[in-house]
Amino acid sequence: MKIRTFCSLRRSACALAALALLATTFASAAGYRKIYSFTGGLDGRDPATQLTFDPSTGNAYGTTAAGGEFDFGAIFQLTPTPDGWVQTVIYSFAGGNDGLDPHGGVTIGADGSLYGTAVAGGNAGICAWDGCGVVYRLTPVNGTWSLATIHNFKGGNDGWGPGGRVVFDGAGNLFGTTPDGGRFSAGTVYVLHPNGQGGWTKRTIHNFTGGKDGATGSLGDLLFDSAGNLYGTAEQGGANGFGTVFRMSPTPSGGWTFATLYAFKGMPDGASPYGGLVWGSNGKLYGTTYYGGAAGIGSVFELSLGPNGKWEERALYSFLGDTDGSLPTSTLTFDSKGSLYGTTSAGGRPSCDCGTIFKLVLAEDGWKEKIVHYFGKNFDGYAPTYGLTWDGSGNLFGATPAGGNTRTGMIFRFTP
Repeated sequence: MKIRTFCSLRRSACALAALALLATTFASAAGYRKIYSFTGGLDGRDPATQLTFDPSTGNAYGTTAAGGEFDFGAIFQLTPTPDGWVQTVIYSFAGGNDGLDPHGGVTIGADGSLYGTAVAGGNAGICAWDGCGVVYRLTPVNGTWSLATIHNFKGGNDGWGPGGRVVFDGAGNLFGTTPDGGRFSAGTVYVLHPNGQGGWTKRTIHNFTGGKDGATGSLGDLLFDSAGNLYGTAEQGGANGFGTVFRMSPTPSGGWTFATLYAFKGMPDGASPYGGLVWGSNGKLYGTTYYGGAAGIGSVFELSLGPNGKWEERALYSFLGDTDGSLPTSTLTFDSKGSLYGTTSAGGRPSCDCGTIFKLVLAEDGWKEKIVHYFGKNFDGYAPTYGLTWDGSGNLFGATPAGGNTRTGMIFRFTP
């Protein structure tokens, strides 16, 4: 498919885009700026995505779950210019073999291609929608982008409904999760191996049982350590039924061993970790839970390896609702000073309950939270669900799947 620059397609849509660009000049808070509001048409809508930056160009990439040329979703590029950011749709999903309803964003491969997943579509099976989902590769060739489906999920034991980004290991293999399907209908962890001939071979390396190992994958990325171990969260299941943190370790024979590192307990502990994990410089893992905490509306947690060889969890912060945030689903990120940033999908401005950007700073008497932006005022976005991404200049970028000038989603920048 050829690159489609949105403003070249429809004059009325360009007028809306111009209004969106004009609105970006009026920041609603110090350090915060809207940089693009979706119109809901050819440029896409519902950007349920984390942004990915190409360090060589400064361009950012993401996905919209709907909209585009066929209204089945799109992959977009944001290009910085002296006059602001220009949004370009580089692929519109047609809803067939290429998939539909792409979530989570894309990963840039060593070959410069963009890799991602679509929740539905494909041609290998019929699941809850018209197709069980796909993993795709979008490759730039002489100014155009060409999409290839590298795996069609079949449902059943193969898993289905992938809704997050894929991650590479050092050998060029792709890893991801499905929230549904698998041997026990509780989701899977899978790997795609390049076969050296342009194709890919898919293998399920864990079938969640819904028991002590957990159930369903998370919105966040899987995470590697330097030894090649793979870490992630499961939203449900575990010994207490409130989700788990797990580790998968490669074996010499090519297999993987699974270990549950922590099972959440519910209030006042965390519950339902929808976001992924992030490493701290201290070798500890950090994440969020959607429920649980002292008020039952979410928490930030720390997981560390204790002297007895067991992983120990500590709740760093419990969200309070009202003017505080609540119900976080995002993956956290650190700044250079060791402070944590994230988003909540709700809470914040009482008149809106539209979510927040928050910051956690480690003080002498523990971690302290500060809300640095309240969503929902003056055509701002609301309900951010995926994580924040640093660009190369010390700015954080993110998306809201709703809100903006036409209430169909927007992209924002926050400068600490």
